Amino acid sequence: MTDPSGSTDLLLTVTIKELPQLHVAYVRHVGPYNGIGAAFGRLMAWAEPQGFLQQPDAKVIAVYHDDPARVAPPELRSSACITVPQGTETTGEVSTMDVPGGLYALAHVEIQHDQFSQAWQVFMAQIHAHGYASDPNRACYEVYLNDPQTHPERKFIVELCEPIQKK
Repeated sequence: MTDPSGSTDLLLTVTIKELPQLHVAYVRHVGPYNGIGAAFGRLMAWAEPQGFLQQPDAKVIAVYHDDPARVAPPELRSSACITVPQGTETTGEVSTMDVPGGLYALAHVEIQHDQFSQAWQVFMAQIHAHGYASDPNRACYEVYLNDPQTHPERKFIVELCEPIQKK
């Protein structure tokens, strides 16, 4: 799927795929979604000394639990996450949960820090234009594929993951 309007400078390639369940350690953030960075800082301070960041199959993700069209920004819930093995012990504000698998739409994007909202808007429009609806029983998430501090343009390379079902 591609953006039929060509109205954005974002390059968005969307695929439909079955994704596995993920077991993650997380730190919860409540408030506007763009404030999740502090939760990631606290999560990484816990995960790094335990070696989770060095695992070759580790995924760093943000899970978004609420629809910002239905929930006021101060009440939005999101989780800064890293994949961990089942049975991982956590401490303090770090907990574990499972992110459900199933049918997802995925979009691979390279964006600046201020383009996340735009990327999601373009992505959701494409999903709906191709006959899919969001699955309200599962949360959407982003998989971070790089460290933007090491990118020459400081871009985030991200996979947007929206749980879907046929309309």
